[in-house]
Amino acid sequence: MNFKVPSRLRRLLIDSVDLPQLKFPVTRPRSQPARQRVSTQLVPQQLTEILWFGRNPGDLRMLEYVPPGAEGPMPLVVVLHGCHQNAEDFDRASGWTALARRHGFAVLYAEQKASNNPNLCFNWFRPSLVTRDRGELGSIREMIDFSRKLHEIDDKRIFVMGLSAGGAMASALLATYPDLFAAGAIVGGLPFGAARDAMSALDVMSRGAARPAEKWGELIREVSPDATRFPAVSIWHGADDNVVSYANAEASVAQWLAVRGRPQTKGRLRLFEGGERREWRDDYGDKVLELVTLTDFGHGLPVRSAVEGREPANDSERFILPATISAPEQLVQSWGLA
Repeated sequence: MNFKVPSRLRRLLIDSVDLPQLKFPVTRPRSQPARQRVSTQLVPQQLTEILWFGRNPGDLRMLEYVPPGAEGPMPLVVVLHGCHQNAEDFDRASGWTALARRHGFAVLYAEQKASNNPNLCFNWFRPSLVTRDRGELGSIREMIDFSRKLHEIDDKRIFVMGLSAGGAMASALLATYPDLFAAGAIVGGLPFGAARDAMSALDVMSRGAARPAEKWGELIREVSPDATRFPAVSIWHGADDNVVSYANAEASVAQWLAVRGRPQTKGRLRLFEGGERREWRDDYGDKVLELVTLTDFGHGLPVRSAVEGREPANDSERFILPATISAPEQLVQSWGLA
């Protein structure tokens, strides 16, 4: 099948290159450049880089924030940035570690390297890199396990949130390790198994992938055949997203409903200023899936604290967009972290 891919999308993905990495069992704080960033109501905290956390088969960086003086088992939130982004800038603009300090949970960032992908996209579209305990997926799993050993983490309250390529990687983590996570959020992302190489990834990003709901569900069951439970999933997408088609949000909904064996229904609709929220609940009344659609919203992470009309300082901020609702703040509430 022939198709034309806009050059704007083509630049987002490129073949990955595997290079060796030197690892040292020490930590160090990452420097924070004195540069004006998007204004936030919450002051971000300093991230610490972990220079050794395991085999690291995907050759990723690990950065974390643990609130000082935290006592007792604490929740852990894994955050995955999008293309052209890095952990520090993403954190400043999104405010995740500031929320962590306020509410007493740990934050773990996996960061892509230019040696793996020059555009700093997680390689969610390469099967070998999103296979259980292999590639980039395996590296993120090792980061979580290392954090659980190093800190007093509540194993029943581990969460993941990803934006764009990070959202697609979050889909892979939730599908492959469903017993590890209590819940997860896919922001401007794609369903698990949507592509198998860079070209098919570009196509599905721009047009969405057409599969029956049952086929979407089978992709998860194939990698987690013995799963007895699945995490609650929150899907966020801009109705005007011209980088990752909104059809991918609908496919993600179909995938997670199918794997749970639930019928394709519209879900309970709730309206809010700037968008709508559809919710699906289990037989006990617990929310297992939601789709948050933001009207007049493009590709990015919605935050209320961004300064509307201000030019972004870098590409990380370019995909952190002002909205009437903040995804990180909403997730903190819905995940019971506040």
